[in-house]
Amino acid sequence: MPKTQSNPIEIGVDAAGFALPDAHGRIHQLADFAGKPALLVAFISNRCPFVVLLREEFAKFGREYETKGLQIIAINSNDAAAHPEESLPRLGEEVENHGYNFPYLKDASQDVAKAYGAACTPDFFLFDADRKLAYHGQFDDARPGNGKDVTGADLRAAVDAVISGARPAANQIPSIGCNIKWEPGNEPSWSSAA
Repeated sequence: MPKTQSNPIEIGVDAAGFALPDAHGRIHQLADFAGKPALLVAFISNRCPFVVLLREEFAKFGREYETKGLQIIAINSNDAAAHPEESLPRLGEEVENHGYNFPYLKDASQDVAKAYGAACTPDFFLFDADRKLAYHGQFDDARPGNGKDVTGADLRAAVDAVISGARPAANQIPSIGCNIKWEPGNEPSWSSAA
């Protein structure tokens, strides 16, 4: 299966603003979550095997870390015209079917994925209380077919550090997954489809 690695993004960059809908038509913006000590922006998919592998544990992680002050925003930037399972109504089904307790938003223009430099699903961007990037790496080292348990160990350690006011480890292993499904002609410079 083709694999795409997350882009190298400089630690300390500001979170990019967004105003995106969920499946119920509610618009969510970055400023809505200003009071949270940590914010995780996760670019995910409904169909990518790398996301399918970890989604149950990711949902559990979301429920656990909500009580610790982490706000998660999941974003789907895949081309829904070419991949109908990535449409806004299907995002709502994913939320219901997998128990996501966080907003799952549709980036139909793909502008938010470009603003973050997102390249793959899953692609995790963890920001501190000042909305500076603190961690951009993998959930853990489980991959489809490698037999490793999905634990979220890498992301858990990073979130624990940020919530306690510390810095995550400097050695951050890139996330690996499916490439974002860009609309034809909308591919960013870093896309293998460009």
